[in-house]
Amino acid sequence: MSYQWMTLAGYLSDFVRAAWLTLQVTLLAFALAMTLGLLTALAGSSRVALLRWIASVYIEAIRNTPVLLQIFIVFFGLPTLGITLDAYTAGVIALGVNVGAYLAEVFRAGIQSVPRGQLEAASILGMERSQIFIDVVLPQAARAVYPAIVNNLIQLLLGTSLLSAIALPELSGTATVINARTLLYIQTFTITLVIYLVLSNGLSWMAAQIGARIFHPPLEMRKRTRRAFFFARRADRT
Repeated sequence: MSYQWMTLAGYLSDFVRAAWLTLQVTLLAFALAMTLGLLTALAGSSRVALLRWIASVYIEAIRNTPVLLQIFIVFFGLPTLGITLDAYTAGVIALGVNVGAYLAEVFRAGIQSVPRGQLEAASILGMERSQIFIDVVLPQAARAVYPAIVNNLIQLLLGTSLLSAIALPELSGTATVINARTLLYIQTFTITLVIYLVLSNGLSWMAAQIGARIFHPPLEMRKRTRRAFFFARRADRT
């Protein structure tokens, strides 16, 4: 059996390149998702009915349709409208738009978790709405939603495996190609699983370190579950 693992050693550089590509797509798509999520959350809380309607349509349309279909629309559908994107760009946009809809709800919940009395007090003190959001709402909301944000980051990392459907040579796509060449199913996909574990736990560890530095007292980031988000919200209310 050892010779089979040695055979895959020759593909180590391919695994490394695929892992690096996966990480790039994850971080770029997450940056896009954060931007879209925050803008959508603000639009959903706006006094302008049109902005609230646009935010609602975006969230409902994305959250209630398969992400794979969204990837196909961006990669295969947009060229019919004269917009041609390579697999890398299409993957970043599709995943960013998808996760952005989920982050919009996370941000909205975080904003609503800030006690209304604090907003009224800040308004009485003469603070402008933008200043209230930056100095009062944002710090508390960020602490409340940080575990959920990290959870979405990890889910985005794992979701990059769907991009193999549009021939992007990320980790899962590369593993499929290597498996077709070697027919070493268990060995190939075991290595792939280990790399995903390393990447996901590495991102979780980095997020925990960042959270420990920017939040006082530090957040507990041991469990990437939805419960962490709700517990954080409950703690901020007390």
